[in-house]
Amino acid sequence: MKEKTKEPGNGNVLFDFYGKAPEMSQLVPLSLQHVLAAIVGVITPSMIIAGTCGLTDAEKTMMIQAALIFTALATFLQLFPLFHKIGAALPVIMGTSFAYVPTLTAIGADFGIGAIMGAQIIGGIVAIVFGIFVKQIRKLFPDIVTGTVIFTIGLSLYPTAIRYMAGGSGHPEFGGLKNWIIALLTFAVVLFLNNFTKGVLKLGSLFFGIIVGYVVSLFLGMVDFTNVMNTTSIVAFPQLMHFQIEFAPAACASLAIVYAVNAVQTIGDLTSTTVGGMDRVPTDNELQGGILVQGVASIVGAFFGALPTASYSQNVGIVTMNKVVNRVIFAVSATVLLVAGLIPGLSAALTTIPQCVIGGATLSVFAQIAMTGVRLFTKDGMTARKTTVVGMSVALGVGITQVSGCLQGPGIPEWINTVFGSSSVVVATIMAIILNLTLPPEE
Repeated sequence: MKEKTKEPGNGNVLFDFYGKAPEMSQLVPLSLQHVLAAIVGVITPSMIIAGTCGLTDAEKTMMIQAALIFTALATFLQLFPLFHKIGAALPVIMGTSFAYVPTLTAIGADFGIGAIMGAQIIGGIVAIVFGIFVKQIRKLFPDIVTGTVIFTIGLSLYPTAIRYMAGGSGHPEFGGLKNWIIALLTFAVVLFLNNFTKGVLKLGSLFFGIIVGYVVSLFLGMVDFTNVMNTTSIVAFPQLMHFQIEFAPAACASLAIVYAVNAVQTIGDLTSTTVGGMDRVPTDNELQGGILVQGVASIVGAFFGALPTASYSQNVGIVTMNKVVNRVIFAVSATVLLVAGLIPGLSAALTTIPQCVIGGATLSVFAQIAMTGVRLFTKDGMTARKTTVVGMSVALGVGITQVSGCLQGPGIPEWINTVFGSSSVVVATIMAIILNLTLPPEE
């Protein structure tokens, strides 16, 4: 049995992964803030891919439901491992991920939704293999590499937060004054509660910030209930094998690479969770179990129309910010997502939160992720070697993604841009590993 993890000198059940259920006044806001932080990330990839593949509204709804359901199931596996092997037994929210969207969009446009599901099955197998051998692979990821990856993850999420704060891509008033007023108000509430209050207000700062932003948005007429009103079914389930699975070699190869890289990101997220929330590094078994969930959930989800699964960095940020790791809180979050997936009306209601509110609330979370990475690679001091590894890796990774088309010139295969041109984390990770292995050790 794993050793219970508590905040040093603190007997509060909130900081004990195996602790009893906290009081309702704490349980409800702390659970719901994880739901609210994840909900946009859970449903948006399905909406994007459905549009790319030309699916019907009914199929889009089914994909959103599948995303919510498999987010919940994957999270339950992380909290309560199957056979003590599949799952990390860590406070982690899993779900469909933006990290795969660029590659999935390219596959969907070229081959269709069936090829996405087939490539996802192959990618899930790659993740499982990666998880099985993570003990051997982990030596490639010391603190200097893992810290660089986590720092880059945080940096790569900043544009997402700003895009949300401006209203979200495709919003008719993107960048408008109302969006920024709501976003900055939400951000200010989160910042104030997190730094100037105590107790449940401090721990649930993200939740209360979203509530304030949502209420103000209601008064300004920025909340659209059309999808809720159009919902007719009380309970609905995603269909097994609704999409015919196809295996396109090019699609499978490109997504397999992305899965391998995302397994590295999962290592970063799990490390960030334990370092930021539990003051320790994860064990090999925890990393293995966490990555296995990523693979298993992706494979099974493909048969129901759910997109690839990964750990959620924004929820990791909440853990590092408030140190709350009680698994009952995360189980309640997963239950809410599961119910939302089974009840179309509730699922539609969760999607009414304006993206500017989500952006204002999560900006501080993404910042915390980046600072967790800094904490990792500077904990023994900053040396010339560390400066080179971190600086060069981040510069190349972030730089490539900021220059559109820089990997699409003559002589460069299209898959190079698909895999490396859209993810600063991929490039920074590979660069950090190479530099750490090749640069001479410090005296």
